Amino acid sequence: MSTTDKRFESRALRGGAPRGGALVAGAAVLALGLAACSGGPSSTNAVAGGSGGKSSIEATLAFTLSSGFDPANASSAVATAVNQHIFEGLVDLDPVTREPYLALAKSDPVKSADGLGYTVTLRDGAKFSDGSPVTAEDVAWSFMRVIKPTDPTAPPLMQGFIPFIKSVTAKDASTVEFTLKYPFALFPERISVIKIVPKAKTADAAASKAFDNAPIGSGPFKLDSASKESGVKLSKNPAYNGPKPAKVDTMTWNTTTEASARIADLQSGRVQAIEQVPYLNVDSLKGKYQVDVKQAFNQVFLMFNNGVKPFSDKRVRQALHYAIDKDAVIKTALNGYGTPATSYLDEGNKDYQKAATVYDYNPEKAKALLKAAGVTNLSFELDTTDNSVVKDVAPLVVEQWKKIGVNAKLNMVPSAAIYGDIVPKDTFRVLMATGDPSVYGTDPDLLMRWFYYGDTWPTKRMRWDDPDRAKMAQLLDKAAQTTDEAQRKATWKEALDLVADDVPLYPILHTKVVTASDPTKLDGFSGVATTGLYFLGVSRKG
Repeated sequence: MSTTDKRFESRALRGGAPRGGALVAGAAVLALGLAACSGGPSSTNAVAGGSGGKSSIEATLAFTLSSGFDPANASSAVATAVNQHIFEGLVDLDPVTREPYLALAKSDPVKSADGLGYTVTLRDGAKFSDGSPVTAEDVAWSFMRVIKPTDPTAPPLMQGFIPFIKSVTAKDASTVEFTLKYPFALFPERISVIKIVPKAKTADAAASKAFDNAPIGSGPFKLDSASKESGVKLSKNPAYNGPKPAKVDTMTWNTTTEASARIADLQSGRVQAIEQVPYLNVDSLKGKYQVDVKQAFNQVFLMFNNGVKPFSDKRVRQALHYAIDKDAVIKTALNGYGTPATSYLDEGNKDYQKAATVYDYNPEKAKALLKAAGVTNLSFELDTTDNSVVKDVAPLVVEQWKKIGVNAKLNMVPSAAIYGDIVPKDTFRVLMATGDPSVYGTDPDLLMRWFYYGDTWPTKRMRWDDPDRAKMAQLLDKAAQTTDEAQRKATWKEALDLVADDVPLYPILHTKVVTASDPTKLDGFSGVATTGLYFLGVSRKG
């Protein structure tokens, strides 16, 4: 057994009680207004407090709903947070500690002697929120619909996270068998990316489309309603018998991109918790409220069209990074709540390793790199998302680039327009945006595969087709297939060094996530290092 497997088993993964979030998920058919990811009302409607003696939690999130809830493809900040409360994996990662715990699995996955198979037994009496039992067939289907989708030209988002799984079959009503393509030491925690859905509700394309709007899971909550305009309402799942039972009867989540609206919701007592506290408001909230500051992977990055001159020359890409005074940017734009990137991984990651190339502020080196590349009077359009952090960071970076003779014109548009319209065009050159796949997991393999493996980011967005891309894929595959932890870490270091040198897409900084809550109203709540609010194991006071 590998060190990783032993570490997993040693955590007493019997459900435990790590802090997290408990959401109440409701029933029936939803009328979901799923709109593009950007903008939103200053605040969505909610009914504060409980009614009829029921306990409730009210919260305000920093994003509006922009996708459905099918866990095979859900990617919006709101949907991923909701899904952590209404669905279960065999194993799940605690939202706060990021440690794995047994969810639908009754006991630790059992590995075969050759490392190419695992057997998992389901929790006794597990049911979906509609009362139907969770079976091994549902589990096998949940994995196989991702591994071998009915439409292979449109693979589910989660497919890229489980390339090591060959097949999943139901051995009997409560036992599942996994067959792997190669030994994968991170198997016990990586399977958390696949949430279990009822086969009867997702058996074909039409059923899956309906399920995307009206999800049914086996988690502690069920979804009652959701829309961009009215937020999300959840309620307690009476059929749940797992390790993290709901401690409130209902939850209402408001959604707004307006920071002032979130602060007003908290200070007025309308809600008990908010995410993404504006950095300038942190000090004023301390004392009366619980303010959690967490170092996050979430990064502000630069992405280039690596297929066109002059950005096909990595010296140009490197020059633009060296020309940024990251400490000044963090102090001015983030009020100090960020960390200059010294690696693709944030320094709070347990597997963090400093990259061989670190882009400390060095405008003279930036000028020398541009000169060596034969580039003068560089001018281009800097496309950016309308993310609040990017809005503050981008103008500062543009001003710093002017000091090395580079002129960039800002073009700020919603994220949906950036990736749907701007980036695919031949005219695209440079993007500044944020990215945070750590909502799915924190190991380097998962985090690096998100941006640097497959086609979506490397081919369609970065146009990164030089030999370093192939080498990156080889390194990630090599690390994934080794059972020796030291060798795996050394291979990850090679991959981290490669991308730090090549910078086809690379972070400028990693942010810190600030969450605020009312400790007189909530018991057991803690902010997390990702987007979203989580209430597993949280109860309401008063």
